[in-house]
Amino acid sequence: MHAIGRVTAPVGVTADGPVVPVRLLRLDAPVSRAELRADPAFADAEVLRMPAGSNPSWLSAAQLSAVLDRIAPDRLGRWLP
Repeated sequence: MHAIGRVTAPVGVTADGPVVPVRLLRLDAPVSRAELRADPAFADAEVLRMPAGSNPSWLSAAQLSAVLDRIAPDRLGRWLP
């Protein structure tokens, strides 16, 4: 994982199709797949079970919490609304 993101506005429609505005926070250091797989709260995440699945992938509240636990609080504070 190199970044986290959040949707910032409703889906819009353009001539090229739907558009979803997002805000991304690039992490100082990537979080490895092995690190996330080792976390029991994240081990059943869709992105691990079906790595060739949808993009973006969704996370449960517990899975998101496991991700957020790995981000420095000062960085996370600037990303949250």
